[in-house]
Amino acid sequence: MHFSSRLLEQAVEEFGRLPGVGKKTALRLVLHLLKQSDGEVSRFTGAINQLKEQIKYCKTCFNIADVEVCEICSSAKRDHETICVVEDTRDVMAIENTNQYQGVYHVLGGLISPMDGIGPADLKIEALIERLRAGTIKEVILALSATMEGDTTIFYLYRKLKDFDVQISTIARGIAFGGELEYVDEVTLGRSIATRVPYERNVG
Repeated sequence: MHFSSRLLEQAVEEFGRLPGVGKKTALRLVLHLLKQSDGEVSRFTGAINQLKEQIKYCKTCFNIADVEVCEICSSAKRDHETICVVEDTRDVMAIENTNQYQGVYHVLGGLISPMDGIGPADLKIEALIERLRAGTIKEVILALSATMEGDTTIFYLYRKLKDFDVQISTIARGIAFGGELEYVDEVTLGRSIATRVPYERNVG
């Protein structure tokens, strides 16, 4: 791709680093920004800078938040005896959109993936164990993607949590293998949460 300006090329390169954004899409976004007023561009860049500088991670569940403890963890209306374990914030949003779950969450920050160099120590697994040690949790729902990495992580977590006096369950497999939670429709995901099953049934 030939560029008439080095500045334009640099901007396209940076936008092209975003997930799912190719060179042509990046160019379209950059050209769109160039047509905007200075005020609109300042609001855009200001929002990105503010996001990076001020965003926090809930010290309880590790979900993205604006405060030390997120609204879900601090809500008296939530069931604090049930924890839903998910990969990242996108999965929290997907499950919340179903309106079928009223417990709290634990965000792992990824999945075990030896191919990508991600092991258990890279995830928030020890923090989850600490929450169970408090003795107030009755159920842990393992709501991870139906992928090889998701299944590997679920099996590892089961081995770590099975000696605690808690029910360990997984979402029902209404989700096809290889499916990620954020792309599952709300009805299917909601039904999968509501009809979750004990994980022991899946262990041979």
